[in-house]
Amino acid sequence: MIRLAVALALTASIGFAGEAYVTNQGSDDLSIVDLESGAVLATLPIGGKPAGVVAAPDGLIYVTSPEGKHVTLIDPNARDVAGRIPVGMGPLGIAAHPDGSAIYVADWHEDRIYELRDGEVARSIGVGDSPSGLAVTPDGAHLLSADRDQHQVSVIDLVDWRVTAAIPVGERPFGVTVDAAGRLAYTANVASNTVSVVDLQAGKTVGSIPVGDRPYAVALASGRGFVTNSYGDSVSVFDIGSGQVIATLDTGEYPEGIAANRAGTRVYVANWFSNTLSVIDTLTLEIVGEIEVGDGPRAFGAFLRE
Repeated sequence: MIRLAVALALTASIGFAGEAYVTNQGSDDLSIVDLESGAVLATLPIGGKPAGVVAAPDGLIYVTSPEGKHVTLIDPNARDVAGRIPVGMGPLGIAAHPDGSAIYVADWHEDRIYELRDGEVARSIGVGDSPSGLAVTPDGAHLLSADRDQHQVSVIDLVDWRVTAAIPVGERPFGVTVDAAGRLAYTANVASNTVSVVDLQAGKTVGSIPVGDRPYAVALASGRGFVTNSYGDSVSVFDIGSGQVIATLDTGEYPEGIAANRAGTRVYVANWFSNTLSVIDTLTLEIVGEIEVGDGPRAFGAFLRE
């Protein structure tokens, strides 16, 4: 359900189609949200405390359940569960290959990345301690893993299936995001309250941006970075060119997952303790909507489909 005043604002200001897939850890389900109207179209039972999610190029939605030790496949057109795949001991972060051929899952407990193909585990590889967020470079050549308890990003060559680098970043990196050019990556460092800027070609961290309290994940849009500050109940906005924070926006309580739409005009924020999805206008830097979803939304990953 969406509040009436917000529904009117969204209808007037958002002129694009698409859906958001929001994992609700408290209610063990997934909210499917229409981005044009702000209405929740369906709520699907998932189980296992769902957290990570990716809308994949193959047309399916993949959801990780750390406590259920499985990945759930969602058919967004049928709005139904299409299957489940047992994966490791604590699947958390998840990402898709750009060509839709594979899904990558970070196992928090086993310190491994699993590759899923054709509905089953194809192979796995060891990385640093407690891998969390994942991101694939736009050319599909490399996978990045934010290894939270080793304060690094592992770089995996997806052709040779080997770790080619372990790049030190800030303390306790959780989310990792790659820019459209595949040149820079950004990690949200929970313990150091910073965002690390990683030059992927040079294989090193080239910048550190101070943000709010307990940053969780980063989205990129309109030449800006948007960072959820989970303890700060806010989103820090920084200029990508200068690395300077230009605004701090109040959101719901304990924001975590964050994603930008394809046009770069809207950023969506899952507020874990407020049970809402905040909508940010990336040009005016204003909160233009607040959508009510399930209990304990995490939405950790690329949770938009357009």
